[in-house]
Amino acid sequence: MTDRDRPIPARGRDLPPEPADGVVYAVGDIHGSYGLLVDLLGRIVADVNRTAGRRDDLLIFLGDYVDRGPASSAVLNALIWIERNAPLRTLFLMGNHERVMLDYLDDPVVHERWLAFGGDATIRSYGVDVPEDPAEIDPAELRDRFADRLPASHVDFLRRLQLFHETDDFIFAHAGIEPGVPMARQVPEDLLWIRQGFLEERPAGRKRVVHGHTWTSNKPALLAHRIGVDTGAYRTGVLTAARLHGTDVGFISTAEQPEQGSEMPNPNTAAAD
Repeated sequence: MTDRDRPIPARGRDLPPEPADGVVYAVGDIHGSYGLLVDLLGRIVADVNRTAGRRDDLLIFLGDYVDRGPASSAVLNALIWIERNAPLRTLFLMGNHERVMLDYLDDPVVHERWLAFGGDATIRSYGVDVPEDPAEIDPAELRDRFADRLPASHVDFLRRLQLFHETDDFIFAHAGIEPGVPMARQVPEDLLWIRQGFLEERPAGRKRVVHGHTWTSNKPALLAHRIGVDTGAYRTGVLTAARLHGTDVGFISTAEQPEQGSEMPNPNTAAAD
């Protein structure tokens, strides 16, 4: 196993190994949907104010901040501001889209697929023109123009993202986990990309997994072993956060009726993300 393949530390900066009692808000895949992010954060702030939020409250973002939507640059600006200024503790996880974006910056020829994976929208959000015809794209030249517009603070933020976080009751990871494998032995490929073998319904384990990455509707998935918070924001116009207090689970959403979880997504029909 190479250094890159080894799981990076689970804890975010300045977080205790196990958070004290408090509410955890876990935000699903944003995908460049800046307006929805602002809307959802306003609802979370209102919830914090209603419950007299404490320093123990934790705001977790589950990854996939970039690509597909029109405003990835603005989303990253907002997340960096939140990291620096939010009164709640914060933790930011890496999604598969952030991983592929970083791979493209390192080697645009090998990882040119990022452009068709939603990366073209991310590049355009930084004011860089991307030809509509893929045959007209020089990957290295486009990467260089993109890198010239990409703030160092954005790259630093992306390279510091965590792969997972674990509390007494929950495991947080972008895509999910390999069932039956201890967290110390999980590999980044599964934490960022897994579907088959994880999504299927099974009895509750010791800890439920809170994840994004897979969506089938504008409602979250609520199952015995997992809580799926990706509601396809870039396509459905609905961004959702799980609200966790102890083992109690609720949802805050930009939709008018966010409280009901969806049926189990079929891994064979789940939207690509």
